[in-house]
Amino acid sequence: MTGQAYKILTLAEHEQLLRDGVFAGSPADLADGFVHLSTAEQVDGTAAKHFADRGALMIAACPVERLGEALRWEPSRGGALFPHLYRALTMDDIAWIRPLPRSADGRYRLPAGDST
Repeated sequence: MTGQAYKILTLAEHEQLLRDGVFAGSPADLADGFVHLSTAEQVDGTAAKHFADRGALMIAACPVERLGEALRWEPSRGGALFPHLYRALTMDDIAWIRPLPRSADGRYRLPAGDST
């Protein structure tokens, strides 16, 4: 597959990634043995389900070709294929990191023009 996979980060996780240059994962990621990522179409559902009460969020865009063989597409919520990274996320994996905006209706949206 081509395109981008996205990692939703809390502000604390974002700060840790910037400080250390690597992110082994959230507690859920560590428990599952991989870093949970989403496609552009999955970001809103993932944010609503797992981050609704977390306040401000950041989103990191990762070109899938940078993730290499450690990226696997596996069935998850509703049988949809989700990108799972079986190693730590590094700054070299990331094309950009930006705030994840929330619209007036409460839905999370990728920054305009950033879904490719």
